[in-house]
Formats: sequence, structure tokens, C-alpha cells
Amino acid sequence: MAAQGELQVQFKLVLVGDGGTGKTTFMQRHLTGEFEKYVTTVGVEVHPLVFHINRGPFKFNGWDTAGQEKFGGLRDGYYIQAQCAIIMFDVTSRVTYKNVPNWHRDLVRVCENIPTVLCGNKVDIKDRKVKANSIVFH
Repeated sequence: MAAQGELQVQFKLVLVGDGGTGKTTFMQRHLTGEFEKYVTTVGVEVHPLVFHINRGPFKFNGWDTAGQEKFGGLRDGYYIQAQCAIIMFDVTSRVTYKNVPNWHRDLVRVCENIPTVLCGNKVDIKDRKVKANSIVFH
């Protein structure tokens, strides 16, 4: 909570990518510091992510979306009014990286040109299929 007179900046952040890429674990790790067993997200979960910078608290309302295609019809509704995004892929799965352009296309269709970060996850696992020098995103 911001002190009286202190500006608290808030942004709607959508976290997208294929199922099983670690979106929920990423969110939980920031919220609790814990690493939890994989549980499939159904629909969307919204969590506050607060970061403290030199100008005070900086809050993202993180929308952790289901990555499964069966929820595709609902996804556009979650993207509406998003101000920034993280597209996540799993470096141990080429297909999750190959699907990045599809996630980006959907975001741009709904949100136009919002700031977007590409995040390769699971870099601690040795069986890496997507090498750092092969990652490109425009």
C-alpha cells in the first residue's frame, strides 16, 4: 500500500505462452518465494506483483493466463486493456519457442503495440533445446 501522497504506479501485465512453460511458477515464485509443483491454470489468475524502485512502489496486476489452446476463445478477453506483456517459452521445448509468434500476433491484435518481454524459462535444466544464440524476437 502506498503511503499518503506517494504515487503507486499500476499496470495490467498479461503473462502468456504455451501450457507448461512455467508462467504460474514464475508468478508464484515472485509472490511467495516458493517453487511449487506444476498445477494447470484454468482460465486466468490475477495476482499483484509489487516491485520497489527509487520512485516508490511499482505494481503490476499480473494476469497469469492458461496456455492451453482449449481456452483460446477466452484469451482475448483477458488481454483487453493490458499495458504490457511477458511471452514465456520453455528452453527445453522447441515447440513452445516456435509458438511465440502466435502469442505475439494475438497480443498485437487485441492490445496493439504494448511493451512486451520475451522470457525463456527453465534455464536451470541441462537438456536445453533452444540455444541462446538462436533466439530472435522483433
